[in-house]
Amino acid sequence: MAESFRIAIVGSGPAGLSAAGRAAQLGISHVLLEKTDHLSDTIYKYQKGKHVMATPSQLVLRSDLDFEAGKREGILGVWDRQAEERKINVRKNSDVKAISGAKGDFTLTMTSGDTVKAEYVVLAIGTQGNPNKMRCEGGDLPHIQYQLDDPGEYIDEHITIVGSGDAGIENALGLAADLEQNNTVSILNRSADFARAKGANVKLLMEARDNGRVSVYTETSPAKVEKGWLTLETRDGEQRIRCDRIIARLGSAPPRQFVEACGVQFSSPERESYPQLSPQFETTVPGIYVIGALAGYPLIKHCMNQGYDVVEFINGNADLKPADEPILEQKFKALPGTRSVEEWLAFFRRRVTILNDLSMLQMREFMLDSEPAMYRAGDVLVERNEPGSSLFAIADGSVMVEIDPTNPDVTVPIEQGSIFGEVGLISGRRRGATVRTATGAIVIEIPRMSALKLMATVPAAKRAITRISTERQLLQMFGSALSPEDLHEVLETSEIKSVRAGESIINEGEEGYDIFVIRSGSMVVEKAIGGKSVFLSYLPAGSYVGEMALIDGGRRTATVRAAIKSEVIRLDGTAMRKLLESKPELMNRFKSEMSSRQSLTSFVEAKKDGFGGVVDMYSSVATFLLENGIGEATDVLLIDEKLCVGCDNCEKACADSHEGLSRLNREAGKTFAHLHVPTSCRHCEHPHCMSDCPPNAIHRGPDGEVFIDETCIGCGNCQRNCPYGVIRMDKVPPKKPGLLQWLFFGAGPGPGEPSKAWSYKRSDPEKPKKAIKCDMCAGIDGGPACVRACPTGAAIRVAPEEFLTVARLGE
Repeated sequence: MAESFRIAIVGSGPAGLSAAGRAAQLGISHVLLEKTDHLSDTIYKYQKGKHVMATPSQLVLRSDLDFEAGKREGILGVWDRQAEERKINVRKNSDVKAISGAKGDFTLTMTSGDTVKAEYVVLAIGTQGNPNKMRCEGGDLPHIQYQLDDPGEYIDEHITIVGSGDAGIENALGLAADLEQNNTVSILNRSADFARAKGANVKLLMEARDNGRVSVYTETSPAKVEKGWLTLETRDGEQRIRCDRIIARLGSAPPRQFVEACGVQFSSPERESYPQLSPQFETTVPGIYVIGALAGYPLIKHCMNQGYDVVEFINGNADLKPADEPILEQKFKALPGTRSVEEWLAFFRRRVTILNDLSMLQMREFMLDSEPAMYRAGDVLVERNEPGSSLFAIADGSVMVEIDPTNPDVTVPIEQGSIFGEVGLISGRRRGATVRTATGAIVIEIPRMSALKLMATVPAAKRAITRISTERQLLQMFGSALSPEDLHEVLETSEIKSVRAGESIINEGEEGYDIFVIRSGSMVVEKAIGGKSVFLSYLPAGSYVGEMALIDGGRRTATVRAAIKSEVIRLDGTAMRKLLESKPELMNRFKSEMSSRQSLTSFVEAKKDGFGGVVDMYSSVATFLLENGIGEATDVLLIDEKLCVGCDNCEKACADSHEGLSRLNREAGKTFAHLHVPTSCRHCEHPHCMSDCPPNAIHRGPDGEVFIDETCIGCGNCQRNCPYGVIRMDKVPPKKPGLLQWLFFGAGPGPGEPSKAWSYKRSDPEKPKKAIKCDMCAGIDGGPACVRACPTGAAIRVAPEEFLTVARLGE
C-alpha cells in the first residue's frame, strides 16, 4: 500500500526545499521528491565556483533554510546540512511521471513504478530541464551543449556563448577567468541591451570585455554552425569566426506536457507561458500548487519565499501576506482609494493592455520595478525634446499628445489601457511631443530596462507594444485623415520581419504586391541597367516601398535590399489595396510617390548610354559610403577633396566651439574618388554608443543629434562600442586667452585645439577624462561650426537620404 502524506513536494530546488523546510518546521506530514541523487539540481548544475546572488536586495528572506549570496558549493553545503538537521523527508531518485486524483486524494507515480499518496501537491520542478534549442543551420551538431558544469575543463578552445541572460554571462566569465586556460571566449547578444540579465553581471561582463578577456557581440545571432566555425548574422552582415564549442543558454520553457497532463491549465498557448495561478499559488486543479521558476519567478529569494508561503496557505494561514507586501504598499500609498496591494495589482493588470497576460506573481515583480502615480488634469507627464526612455502605461483616465509644437491646442488623445513613450523606448530619441493628462489619471512609469525585460519575457506584452508602435508609425507616415479603425485589417495581416544586411525584401522582375515599411535600419534601391546593378536611392527608417507594383499591377521594377541589419513591416497587398480604394487622398499620395520613382528610373535609363560612366561612378560612390557607416547615419560630414585646401579651419572651429577639444579629425577616414568621410559622428539611427552607458548620459536631441551630457563618468564604454572611432576620451583643457590677446600679445596657443604640452601644464591632474564627440553644434547659432568655417564649401553635413540618390546627377 502506498505511503500517504499531507503534502507531496515535487522538486528540491530553492522553492521546493524551502516548502519542505516549512512543512518540517510545522510538523506537517510531507515528502520531498527529487528525481536526481542530490538536492537542488538547478543550483547543482551551476558551473563550479559560480557566485550566486541574493537579489532583490530589498526583499527579506522568509524561509526556514538559510540563504546568502556566495559560492555555489557553499550554498549547497548549507542546504544539505540544514535539510538533515531539520529532518526534511527527502526521497532522492524519485522521478514523478504522473499525478492523478483530486484534492485530498492524489496519487503520484514514479518512473520506477513506486507510488505516493498526498492530500496536496506542490510542483516546484522549475524549467531548466526544458531548454530552448538552437534554431539555425547546423544547430544539431554535437559540439553544441546547453550546460556548463566546470569551466576549468576547457583549455585552449574557441568557445562561443549564445545567449546573454545571467547564465550565459556567468558561463562566459567563468571560461575567461583563468588566463592560463587560454580560451578565446565570445558571447552573442541578439539585441543591443542586456534586458534579461542583472546589472551586476552586465557590469562584470563589460569589464571582462574591456580587459580583452571576452568578445561581446551585440545585435548578433548565429546563422550557421560548422565544425570549427560559426557564421554570425551581425548588424553589418555575415561574419565567420573560429568556434570549437558552443554553449547555448537560450532560456527554457515550462515542462508543459507533464503539467497539462496533471490537468493544470496555462495562461496562453505560447510555449513560454506559465500555469494559471491564484494569489496563493493554486492552479486550476484544486489542491495542486505551483511555485518557483515554473510560476514565473526565477530568482532564488523569491522562490524560497514562495516555498514558505505555500505551506502556510495549505496549513490554513489565509492572512499571510507575501514578503514584498510592505514594498508594494509603500508604492501604492499615494494612489487614491483604499485598495489593497492585491486589488491594485488586479486593477493594473485588468486596465493596462500590455499587462493583461501577466500572472499575479509576475505583476508583483513587475510593479517592484515600476512607479505608479496619480496626476491631476492638465499635468505635464513628458515635455517635448526632453531626454527620456521610460515607457508609460495609462491605468485610469486619458492623456493628450500635443502634436503641433506651435499650437498646444492641436492634440491627439490616448485613452486608458494604452501606452505612450514607445518611441523613446525603442529608438532612444528625445520625446517627440508634450503629453498632458486630459483628466485625472493614474499612470505607471516603466523604466527602460524593465520594459525591455517585459517584452523579452512576455510574448503577449511584446506583441501589444509592437502593434501600438506600428499603428502609430503608419498613422504618422500615411496621414490622410486615417484613423486606427481604418488600419485594423492592415495591422491584422501585417508582419514584422528582421532583414540581414545585404538581404533583399523586393527583387526586380518578381511578382509581389506587398508594401514594406522600414521600421529600423535602412534600405537601398537598385536597378539592373545594361547588365549592371545601378544604385538609385537610399531609404531611411520611416520610409515605405513597393507601391508601384501594388498600384499598376506589374512586376517589381527594382531591387530593394538592406543597407544594414534592419526591421521592416510587411503590409499585405490585398489589405492595402482595400485601404487605398476607400481613401482617395491616400491613393493620390501613393500615386505621387510612384510617379516620382518612375521619373527617377526613366532618368537613369535615358542616361545609360551617353551618361553611363557617371551613373556607374555615382553607384560606386554610394556603395563606398554605405560601407563606411552611412547606412545607419542620420547626419554625416562629407568633404569634397576637389575643393578642400587642407586649411583645417573645420577642426579649429570645432575646437573653439567645444571647450578647446575638436570632435573632428579631417585627415582620418576613407576616401573614394574625391569624396572623403572624415572621423566625425554619424549620429546613428540606433547609436552603438548608447547601448551601454551606466549613467545614461547619452541622448538624442530635438534635431537628431546624439550628444553626451555632463553626467558622463568617463568609463569609456561609448568609445569602445562605437564602430567608427569617432569618440575620444580626454580632459577638458583650461580656458584659453581670447583671440585678440593671442593676435596682439601672443597669449595662449591660438585658434583650435591647444597642444597637449600647453594643456598639461595648466590642467588639474585630478580632473577625470570624459567622452568627447560631435553634437552637431546643438545650441550654437548658425549650425555646425565645421561647415561654417570652411572657406571653399568643401565640408557639408547631409542626411543620407538627401545625398544618396542618383537623381542628384541631374541637378
